[in-house]
Amino acid sequence: METASSQTAGAAIARVYEQFILPTYSPALALVRGAGCHVWDADGNRYLDLTAGIAVNVLGHAHPALVQAISQQAARLIHVSNNFYNERQAELGPRLAAVAGGDWSCFFCNSGAEANEALIKLARRWGRDRGRYRVVTLLGSFHGRTLATLTATGQEKVKEGFQPLPDGFAHVPAGDLAALERAVTSDTAAVLVEAVQGEGGIIVLDPEYLRQLRQFCDRRELLLFVDEVQTGMGRTGSWFAWQQTGVRPDAFSLAKGLGGGVPIGAAVVDRRLRAVLGPGTHASTFGGNPLATAAALAVIDTIEREGLAEHARALGAWMLAELGRLAGRHPIVKDVRGKGLMIGLLLDAPVRPLLDRLRAAGVLALAAGERVLRLVPPLVLTQAEAAQAIAALERCLGEWAAAAAGADTAAARA
Repeated sequence: METASSQTAGAAIARVYEQFILPTYSPALALVRGAGCHVWDADGNRYLDLTAGIAVNVLGHAHPALVQAISQQAARLIHVSNNFYNERQAELGPRLAAVAGGDWSCFFCNSGAEANEALIKLARRWGRDRGRYRVVTLLGSFHGRTLATLTATGQEKVKEGFQPLPDGFAHVPAGDLAALERAVTSDTAAVLVEAVQGEGGIIVLDPEYLRQLRQFCDRRELLLFVDEVQTGMGRTGSWFAWQQTGVRPDAFSLAKGLGGGVPIGAAVVDRRLRAVLGPGTHASTFGGNPLATAAALAVIDTIEREGLAEHARALGAWMLAELGRLAGRHPIVKDVRGKGLMIGLLLDAPVRPLLDRLRAAGVLALAAGERVLRLVPPLVLTQAEAAQAIAALERCLGEWAAAAAGADTAAARA
């Protein structure tokens, strides 16, 4: 029987979770330290991290520039309310507008769900005098876990047990413009899409579809929003995924990589809509506080200085080619898709056993649905590290196939 003294450090942490933390997640490891693209668990095991905190740690772990920015700001001023001007917000707003290449205004919050909530409220406030409030989104989409954003999400699994859900949302298949046109009614205010569906399985939307969607929204006087929570901050090879499509949205949402691990989100809104959410219409106590905005400024500076968006584009193209060749050797891999360092492998089986094998081999990856292996590493990943990960994946796929063949043989003999 295991005693308290014989427990591993990770097991001891897990026991505390069982008593004091709500079981809304299913953690597999207790991670205690990180450096670059590697993390260590409480028992001293090292892993190559291809999860980046679910596409958050774009600079990897403990990047010196981010550590310095957080430390210096913490010693100066961590938080003041938005009832006061904040010099770091006054720096971050123009920086985001500049990399977005246009006239934009920002609302700062703490997460992607909150950023999308702000877009939904923007649509409703804009449409109030027009009798419009409804938002159309795509099946397979993911926009958050609040009641409004999970209702906006085009996946039923996130909604189970939370009915009745808020009114005001419709869902249509991605890429089907005719279906979207049918879903738009006189009370529709906006369309919200992801240029690459992350949680939906790393589905890259056709740029031509997005261009036609922009034209349709213009004809019907609808707002077009793009959810850049997972795709933004260089992950797909440009600052924002919409910049590679030729489509300029009326607003877009950011979070995840924006703070490099410090919680911050943003709704970035075309300046012509700046007055829609006036004083008292929306707020966030912690949103855009000095610490979070200092972190975001360090992230932008580092992405620019180190050329990380360009690196993500080039390394992502190399990885997609290598993984395509791997798929040719392993029939269980049915498709390889993605953009930049946002990559998915569609499997002909549930992905969980492969994630477990990769973890045992020292590589951390994610799922995107039941059958998609998702790779969203830090943007500082090197080609050598990428090659190491692909080699580990090749070994794990081979071992998995051999184990499955052995099980089939044993079953046949029985």
